Amino acid sequence: MAVARPDCRMTVFLPEGVAPPEAAPPLAYRPLPTTPFVGRHLRWPSRIRTLKSDAFFGPAGLMPLGDVGCPAVITVHDLAIYRNREWFPARQPLSTGWIVPRSLRRADAVIAVSQNTARDVEAIFDVPASRITVVPEGVSPRFHPLGAEDLAGARARLKLPERFILFVSTIEPRKNLGTLLEGWAMMRDRPDLVVVGGWGWRYEPIKAQMQRLGPRLHHLEGLDPSELPAVYNLALVLAHPAWYEGFGLPPLEAMACGTPVIVSDTSSLPEVVGDAAIVVDAGSPEAWRRALEEVSGDADMAADLRRRGILRAAEFSWTRSAELTWRVFDKALKGAAA
Repeated sequence: MAVARPDCRMTVFLPEGVAPPEAAPPLAYRPLPTTPFVGRHLRWPSRIRTLKSDAFFGPAGLMPLGDVGCPAVITVHDLAIYRNREWFPARQPLSTGWIVPRSLRRADAVIAVSQNTARDVEAIFDVPASRITVVPEGVSPRFHPLGAEDLAGARARLKLPERFILFVSTIEPRKNLGTLLEGWAMMRDRPDLVVVGGWGWRYEPIKAQMQRLGPRLHHLEGLDPSELPAVYNLALVLAHPAWYEGFGLPPLEAMACGTPVIVSDTSSLPEVVGDAAIVVDAGSPEAWRRALEEVSGDADMAADLRRRGILRAAEFSWTRSAELTWRVFDKALKGAAA
């Protein structure tokens, strides 16, 4: 956003221990108050009012409870916890029961990262559709097809198998890795499976399931993010079986790298991939088995998915997201001045 409008002065409040990005544009950085409730919800809004800002932006979907003294725009990425609380730890009553609902109802404008998330905002919190704008997320340009020399080095460095199916996500219940594991275990002439992602919460049953599946399942828990484009490039197919996503970046990142993609038929995923991926029943191991066998065994299908995926991913960029976000601010400021 700062790059899109260099004439706008921006102040970014950072939590304790978080340093400004090295390659960031020249912005003003200030520390967030450290006291959990009084600091965040009383002292912080007082500091915001002192700045006499034209607008407040909550990119994580939250506002402080105190008055910020200017029009506010927030971005909602994910409302999964309101769709199924059993997917999450039960220690967030203040945030989920009070802060998030108040933020959504007080904000002058709400940005949703997908049409599915926009529908959730409207249905769960009674936010009028007139205050919601969909601004899709973007794909970083570092995700693109790589050359053979780069890929050979990455394969050796990461000890990746010659043929593998890829899963990229935190390992937790709503990511539905268990269904994928069942479908993969039933495959004929199955490739290896590479799981990239750390442990989230309530992962113990999934971990036990993974341990029973033998050495052809590879878990890369602490992968350096700089290695991820090469891993996407090397995979036969990305499988993304999540029960719920607010948007779903891994499928787009994989498509940008020229990797065929299979996603579940839930939440935002069909909307994001369009006709450039295979969409299957999220809860059916048999459906996942069939789709995985088709893509990994049919070179023509895989080539067509690669072509369509690259074209689809090219529709999403952070530059476009920034431009659309600024339009929301322009509208909110115009409405406040009227």
